[in-house]
Parts: sequence; structure tokens; C-alpha cells
Amino acid sequence: MSEISELKPNALWKIFEDMCQIPRPSKNEDKIQEFAMNFGKNLGLETFKDDIKNVIIKKPATKGMENMKTVVLQAHLDMVPQKNSSSQHDFNKDSIKAYVDGDWVTAKDTTLGADNGIGAAAALAILESNDIPHGPLEVLLTTDEETGMTGANGIKSGYLDADILINLDSEDEGELYIGCAGGVDTNGKFYFDKDEVPTNQSAYKIIVTGLKGGHSGLDINYGRGNANKIINKLLKDSAEKFGLRLSVIEGGDLRNAIPREANAVVVVPESNKDEFKKFVADYEVKAKAEFKEADPGLLIDVKATKMPLFLIDETVQNKVFEAVEKFPNGPIAMDKNMPDVVETSTNMAVVKSNDKFVEICSLQRSASDEEKAKLSDKIHKMLTDLGAEAEQAGDYPGWKPNIDSPILTTMKKVYEDNFGKIPAVKVIHAGLECGILGSVYTNWDMISFGPTIRSPHSPDEKVNIETVKKFWDYLLLTLINIPKK
Repeated sequence: MSEISELKPNALWKIFEDMCQIPRPSKNEDKIQEFAMNFGKNLGLETFKDDIKNVIIKKPATKGMENMKTVVLQAHLDMVPQKNSSSQHDFNKDSIKAYVDGDWVTAKDTTLGADNGIGAAAALAILESNDIPHGPLEVLLTTDEETGMTGANGIKSGYLDADILINLDSEDEGELYIGCAGGVDTNGKFYFDKDEVPTNQSAYKIIVTGLKGGHSGLDINYGRGNANKIINKLLKDSAEKFGLRLSVIEGGDLRNAIPREANAVVVVPESNKDEFKKFVADYEVKAKAEFKEADPGLLIDVKATKMPLFLIDETVQNKVFEAVEKFPNGPIAMDKNMPDVVETSTNMAVVKSNDKFVEICSLQRSASDEEKAKLSDKIHKMLTDLGAEAEQAGDYPGWKPNIDSPILTTMKKVYEDNFGKIPAVKVIHAGLECGILGSVYTNWDMISFGPTIRSPHSPDEKVNIETVKKFWDYLLLTLINIPKK
């Protein structure tokens, strides 16, 4: 870890290194909030938590810059807790094992938390500085962004005085974001009766691993495999061909991450076990061929296991198979004005059973609130038609672009003047908090940018070192050029 704090800019990387020592998965953020609170208080700055546990820190302008518009730098403190199945990492108590890997910083077998730890570290580093010029400054560090945007949804008017919001949660250097997708969760539960395991059965565990997964918005258009879809086809076909029965299924664990792994405990009649095992091997060959470009690491394994205590009743089993098969997944529509940008998508993120029901969880995203609602309604109806207890939850709005934004004009000029080219201006197919925050603070002029991060929401997450330095320099140059009140 010491090599990370030696990177440039030192102030930012040292704080990020400190953050890596503090567990901060979504829903378990007390320690990182305490860190941020102590950070602000130890600097003698106005520091407080609002009712929803967002941390707010205010810093006066440096001398001679008091007449500038007030800027709020915004990031979220939580991180996505994803790890490889071989990892014993406990996100609730273990530190992130970050290290330098060539031009990148990454982590061992887990997500890194550069999303959005780099943005949060940058904001705190500016608060800590004595030699960075800026106007009146506020820092807003939100809670629970990754699993429901709880902090943004709970923000209230009156806490912040800013005129401009700079969100530090984008993931491609050289790009400015002025709009984002909204989202909604659509989930269903299939309650089942427990069947006894028949005699003369062989029990197996089927395991799908090796997929890249990734961010369910930013990576949704890469054609990557969905572990839930892959294992479901194998299970459904095996049920029809060999009389397979399902006891346990577990695939994916976060609604905003493309599911990388899945497993199921099943039984098949002993008379069919050899044909079944050959079928699994043949299915792996076909699946690997299908995803050889997008997901070349795909593996499907079948292992003998102990006999399960019960089976999911066959009627519900088949309804689950049908639901997963019919469930839309991936890009649904592209933006009519920007053909390379996904407008609407859905991620069938989780399929998981316990001893009472099988739950399917999904996240729909769209730049169009109307299309988002239509897609969610379609999925909700499909689930209820198959007998599931379905719900729609966590709905949040998109952020409508403003091409006449003054902060956009300022930041385009700053980038061109200092880096020799015009930054790309984009709308992101992900759920930035700007749309929600801007619905409360309607006067805010908003923009988002950040360093280059790859494979967020997966254990392959990494952040490019050179772009962190450029992101930092760009942020400081922007603060100097904020217009006057």
C-alpha cells in the first residue's frame, strides 16, 4: 500500500490509501462517515451529517476569491462489495488490498473502490490544502449511492448554499457528462412448496464462473455473459431432457452489477447421470463459443455433492426457469440522437433461493423516464402472470442535459486551453446522483467528470494513474476559473 501514497498527486492518493483501510460497503458506512467527519473537524471546518447521514463540509474561499460562485464538490462514500468466489475477503471488516499494477491501481480479488473513492479523496484533499486557490467551497459526501441512492434521495433543501455542482463520479478522463439515466428496480418472489427428494437420484452442483461482469450501465452494451441466463438455459434444458430437479440456485448479488457467477444444487435420476454430465460438458463448449470474444474466461463445471434436504416443487421450478428465460436483459434501445449511447437497458442481476422462495432482482435504466416505466411495467406483468409476488422500487429520475450550461462552457474552455483539445460532452448510461440532487436544488448548474476507471463493480476494477493526475489538475484549474457571483 505504501507505493500508492507515493503516486502523484500525493495528497489525493494518501487519502485514498487511508480510505482503503476502512470498510465501506453500501449499508455499512458508519466508519467511513466517521473518517470524513473527523477529517473536516480536524481542519477546523464546518462539518455535519444531515438526517440521512450525508456528510457535508464547508470551507471559506481563499483570500481574494470570496466573490466567486459557491461550488459543491460531490462524491459518494460507499463502494460495491464484489469479490472472486475464491476470496475470503470480508467487506465489513477487512481492508482493501490495493496495489500498483503497471499504469493502473487495482485490488487483489475484490473491487477497488476507486468508484467513487478517488472522487471523495480529491474533494477531501482540496479541503486539506493550504495552497489551492478556490472560491467558497462545499463538499457533499453521500451515503448508500450504490444500492439505492439513499443519500441523494434523502437530501433536503437549506443545507447547501452552492450555485454549481461538480460531481466527481464519472469514469472516463477527457469526457464531461451533462446527463444520465434514471433507474428502477423490478423484483419478483416465487414462493414454493418443499418436495422430498425421490429415491435413486444423484446430486450435483453446477457452477458458472469466469465471466467479466461489470457495471450494469457502463458495461451493458459489451455483450458480456449473464451468469443467470447461462445457468438457467442449462437447468431448463436438463429438466426437460433428464428430469433434473432444482434444490438451490444462487446467481449474482447486486442489482447494479452484471452477474459474473452462478451455481445450483440439483438432482437427476441415477439412470440419466452419465448423459447429464456429458450434456453439461457439451453445453460448456457451446457457451464458450458464443462468448469467446466478450467473455473468453467462461467456465461451467459440474461436481457431485451431498444430497439436498428438499427440492423446489416442480411447478414453481418450471415457472422460475420460464421467467429467467423470458426476462429481457441487456440493451433495449439506443439513443436516437447519439447512436453509440444506450438509451434503455435492463440487468437481470440476481436469482437466489432460500427455503421459502426464489427471488429474481433486476434494474432497468433509461434516459427516458417514460421508456424506463414501460420496460419495468412489462417485466412486472411477466412476473405476476407467472405467479410471482412482484414489486417495483427505488425509482429515481434521470438528469436532463443542458447544452447551454455555464459550467460546461467554462470547463470546455479550461480543458482546451490547458490540455490542447476539446473534451467530449456526453450523457452517461448510469445513475449519477445529479438528477436527484438537482430536483431539490433546482438552481444548481451541474456537471460530472472523473479519471479513467475500468471494470467498476467487479473484482477487475482498476483506475489509471496518469488520468488521476490529469483529473486532479483539471479540477484545480476549474476551481480557479469559476465565474463570479
